[in-house]
Amino acid sequence: MCGIAGLLDRRAQLAPDTLTRTVRAMTDAIAHRGPDGDGIWTDPEAGIGFGHRRLAIIDVSPLGAQPMESACGRYVATYNGEIYNFAELRAKLAAAGARFRGGSDTEVVLEGFVRWGVEATIARCVGMFAFALWDRQTRTLRLIRDRLGVKPLYYAHLDTRLLFASELKAMRAVADWQPTLDRDALAGYVRHGYVAAPNTIYAQAKKLPPSHILEWTLGAEPCIAPYWDARAQASAGRAQWAQPRDDKTTIDRLEALLKDAVAKRMVSDVPLGAFLSGGIDSSLVVALMQAQSARPVKTFTIGFGEADYDEARHAKAIAAHLGTEHTELYVEPRHALDVVPRLADMYDEPFADSSQIPTFLVSEMTRRNVTVALSGDGGDELFAGYNRYVWAETLWSWIARMPAPLRRAAATVAERVPGGLARLLPVVRPHEKLAKLAEILRLDGIDSVYRRLVSQWPDPARLVRGGREPSGALWNAGLTKDFPEPIARMQMIDTLTYLPDDILAKVDRATMAVGLEGREPLLDHRLLEFAWTLPPSFKLRGGQGKWPLRRVLERYVPQALFERPKMGFGVPIDSWLRGPLRDWAEDLLDAKALAADGLFDPAPVRSAWAAHLAGTREMQYPLWVVLMFQAWKRRWA
Repeated sequence: MCGIAGLLDRRAQLAPDTLTRTVRAMTDAIAHRGPDGDGIWTDPEAGIGFGHRRLAIIDVSPLGAQPMESACGRYVATYNGEIYNFAELRAKLAAAGARFRGGSDTEVVLEGFVRWGVEATIARCVGMFAFALWDRQTRTLRLIRDRLGVKPLYYAHLDTRLLFASELKAMRAVADWQPTLDRDALAGYVRHGYVAAPNTIYAQAKKLPPSHILEWTLGAEPCIAPYWDARAQASAGRAQWAQPRDDKTTIDRLEALLKDAVAKRMVSDVPLGAFLSGGIDSSLVVALMQAQSARPVKTFTIGFGEADYDEARHAKAIAAHLGTEHTELYVEPRHALDVVPRLADMYDEPFADSSQIPTFLVSEMTRRNVTVALSGDGGDELFAGYNRYVWAETLWSWIARMPAPLRRAAATVAERVPGGLARLLPVVRPHEKLAKLAEILRLDGIDSVYRRLVSQWPDPARLVRGGREPSGALWNAGLTKDFPEPIARMQMIDTLTYLPDDILAKVDRATMAVGLEGREPLLDHRLLEFAWTLPPSFKLRGGQGKWPLRRVLERYVPQALFERPKMGFGVPIDSWLRGPLRDWAEDLLDAKALAADGLFDPAPVRSAWAAHLAGTREMQYPLWVVLMFQAWKRRWA
């Protein structure tokens, strides 16, 4: 796990010292991603420079340093991530005559590029990665991102120059790059709380989508193409839904895949542990780690005094049963509030998932003890774990039976008397969801319902002046054809958008801010391919998602320790905005501050703020979206 940056100037106009100085400035900007060392490689005649910040995990000796050249000298790579099956690949290459100088996965992949070709090697890799690869023979630059988007990779194509980096702040360090804000991307951001790929908050920069390769050969235009396709893999899996399956055989197969995915991610030359929230996913990862470890696994969790947000007691019970070496930290509000001013720097484009706060806190605590931590991210997307899947389907099945006049009347009741709606729709319990239901009653299909459930501001054009929201997976009619089952369609939308652009971006920035490597065994691409062979009815039973994961977990942990209502990994932003964060928020949400640059219409924001302060609406999440943008703007724009 590291940070990478660099550039290619096809006119090769930069003087050698300028090229080196520029790449150095880029890597210095992301030094937090790699506190163990740095490296610069340049070829001024070709106009190319690579930079690397190292977090040493595998082969911590100088032989693992980057940028690294292949033994034959054809390829040069700077790389962020881990190839978990590198030992197997190394053995195959050695059998074919390859010789290795050190023990790093970087050297193995480079030798694979030489002997098997680039795409054939990537197809063999199990891992998370963001590569920049220079081919001296063909004078081609390739940028390569892992299948599910665990590791970030940004780029900017500026006529004769291409910049790339693990974070946008590295490209901001290039003196003559002056990016401008993209109002369309801002409109998308206020809906989602994140900027969805391939866009960034800047008009002049993009995210390389997961599972894609950008290729730029001197003398040609850059081109981007996929080397793997999650949607195609899921569609192929769906074709197997009608096949008969035995529950036990299927669970046995899943357990074997999970154990292998976890075991591969336990290979490390530095101390290793795991995040443990006490939920299904992290508990399963820890259980499989402990089952394959000769020593107690180090586990880490944070707790909160507010019972609605505290899972620490559940994590402690799981840790005690499994016999892990458990560390917990109960966070006082002042600890969490101290993180808020750092968020704009940590997330160098607007990002408004408030679980960014506890994610950073648990990462910070974990880094004091280990350098690598496994997590349970991905279980909800692969095995239908989000409550909104059930809510969307249940709500629409109920709403669709209502005559239009009755639906409109119910919406009016919902708008005027939120408590009355709770009696009308007892299936929906969480208070913060009630405010959305009046709008949902006016919608015309389950896709519209789902889009509203995942939207922070459902009408971005009303808020962002001059911004036209980019269309994406939420509006992709082709998904309805490929996945006619609503829950499967929602899973695929989340896999393509929410997973890489929210969940994985959050974990990457929080862990890398403290020099901690996060690993996600549930996002092994082989698990995704298997999970999609299972129909939704196999994943959701009795109104609960992740049925197969529960059945594997109960082989290691008693059901009584993990069967309980799902909790989010959050903090009490609602009460904080009315209390200790009120002055900070009022400053950022001041009408003049909102109107100063003409980006936002202040009226809907001020209305939401007044309603939240008065307690008539729970508007913390839409407000957090605006607050995180305003804080980002003060730091970067």
